[in-house]
Amino acid sequence: ANRGEIALRVFRACRSLGIATVAVAPEDDAGSLHARSADETVRIGSYLDATEHVRAAREAGADAVHPGYGFLAENADFAEAVEAAGLTWVGPPPAALRAGGDKLEAKRLARGAGVPVVPEGEPDEVGFPLMVKAAAGGGGRGMRVVREPGELEDALSAARREAQAAFGDDRVFCERYVERPRHVEIQLLGDAHGTVVALGERECSVQRRHQKVLEEARSPALDPGLRARMGEAAVAFARAIGYRSAGTAEFMLDGRDFWFLELNGRIQVEHPVTEL
Repeated sequence: ANRGEIALRVFRACRSLGIATVAVAPEDDAGSLHARSADETVRIGSYLDATEHVRAAREAGADAVHPGYGFLAENADFAEAVEAAGLTWVGPPPAALRAGGDKLEAKRLARGAGVPVVPEGEPDEVGFPLMVKAAAGGGGRGMRVVREPGELEDALSAARREAQAAFGDDRVFCERYVERPRHVEIQLLGDAHGTVVALGERECSVQRRHQKVLEEARSPALDPGLRARMGEAAVAFARAIGYRSAGTAEFMLDGRDFWFLELNGRIQVEHPVTEL
């Protein structure tokens, strides 16, 4: 249920396992590489239309749907529609997508699982500097650093507008701002029987406007002990939400202290770094 690099990688993996593949493509994308690389291609109206993907899967007699990344990959309603159609969803359960996609709920679950999180609360409780974040956010959108009380009102308004425009949800919250932490993420893999493993970390501190520019593995900031602690925290959170399939737990790291940031409920663009 995707195009481009991730579709080609999924097709290649399937082919090596003897699994036939079906590409989907709207009319203006019919000549693209992914549409020419699968065993068959079904025309759809839009990559963002869940009902079109389900129709295409049924039309092709497919067994499973792989969402890739982007588009509808972290959409719990799409996951539910695929499973309701009697198809296998190659991704996390809808409930895990919903829990992981809401930053406030994810923080609550992480805290309950014994995973360290950055304290959040009212501005006077958190203190300054603080970070305003969108509850349904991601990709750096709906985020504002506030260093003085006088900046707070404008920052809250701007973050709400951006969150509403990007996610259709204007809920925001405040948490303590950590100055210049490292950003380290742990790749996870969970099966359908409750087993979750950590596949090591990726260092992704080189960023511009909260968007990752470069990733490397392993992180030069982690030693075996810290790596084990972060891996255990990532696995504990994944188990707490019943996670399945590939995913990534993101952490901020300051010295030997780390805090859970969020869960990416899908395979990531950066997955090949972990593979290598």
